[in-house]
Amino acid sequence: MRPVGLVAGNQLRLLECGAEFFPALIAAFDAATVEIHLETYMFADDLTGASIKAALLRAAARGVVVYVITDWIGTGRVQSIRLDRDLRAGGVHHRSFNPWFRRGLARTHRKLCVVDGDLAFIGGLNINDDMISDDAARSVLPEPRWDFAVEIHGPLVRLMHLEIEAQWLRMGSLKLLARWELFRETRSARGAGNGSGALAGLVIRDNLRNRRTIQRVTLQALGNARRSAILATPYFAPGRKLREALAQAAARGIDVTLLLGVGQFRMQDAVAHSFYPKLLQCGVKVVEFRRTQLHAKVAVVDDDWATVGSSNYDGLSLFVNQEANIVIRDLPFTERLRGHIEQAVRGGTTIAPEDFAHVGRLARIWYGAAYFCYRGLLRIATLGRYS
Repeated sequence: MRPVGLVAGNQLRLLECGAEFFPALIAAFDAATVEIHLETYMFADDLTGASIKAALLRAAARGVVVYVITDWIGTGRVQSIRLDRDLRAGGVHHRSFNPWFRRGLARTHRKLCVVDGDLAFIGGLNINDDMISDDAARSVLPEPRWDFAVEIHGPLVRLMHLEIEAQWLRMGSLKLLARWELFRETRSARGAGNGSGALAGLVIRDNLRNRRTIQRVTLQALGNARRSAILATPYFAPGRKLREALAQAAARGIDVTLLLGVGQFRMQDAVAHSFYPKLLQCGVKVVEFRRTQLHAKVAVVDDDWATVGSSNYDGLSLFVNQEANIVIRDLPFTERLRGHIEQAVRGGTTIAPEDFAHVGRLARIWYGAAYFCYRGLLRIATLGRYS
């Protein structure tokens, strides 16, 4: 497991929801002159997907080399076929990640983009309509899905370019020696920056080089917290180490707040609820976000540590899927992100210990059974690493 290096000299812009992210992405595609790399879990067949696809095709038509990676499960089998046909017809190179689970259970859940090697995006937003739920129901949401991305200029872009380019090559027919050389190149890559910008690092989770990297940086941040930690995630089912780190931080006087999405998947909610008693007993503040679909995977610790990315705090993200986060040490950026999360917390529903004490016996049995089933499935999928 390689160390996470922070690179100085980056200019960062926080983008909230699709209203800020998609126009910035399309503008970058329309300004591209050399190359575009895009990797996403979901590329939906809706108006948002159509606008992003059109921008990619415009770029390809004027000679930009465009590479697109989509996940086969996230995008869907039928939509993957349609998307591949349309993109290839317009000169865009497209690959679908792990069709029919030929390379195991892992999915690419990463949301990465690099344009011309000097501009990058990373975050939690898929290519899909902000106002439509991203599950099978496809229901209309009361407000836009809540999520974030980061636009990046600076030396970190080079590392992101190497990573997304390596992903494209790994999905091809590379021979073993070429794969080894690619592994060495990405492992040894370092960014060079100066002191006139934000410190930031790319944090990758995969099942080879970086199996525990995202969890490790989160554990370190919680362990080093001095005053506060606020974390937001739509799906909360981490392993024992992260649950204990949250409880221990609260127990030593750190103001720990968990902002959790609820209402999308009944079993996921039940699993999360199974952790409430211990977390509340240790002093963790649990807040449920019910206004619309929460999709943000963000955290702020104290005044100078923040993360934005694709990784949920659940077993799939932390132990199975390929994920990508950015870790940032920058006071202005952290203050802005904290302001967004705290506003969401104020609009959420705080779970008081006495309220949860009145949950009925049948509900508690259901929560425990849901966690038991979830843990069993994840332990099989992770060969016992999830606990």
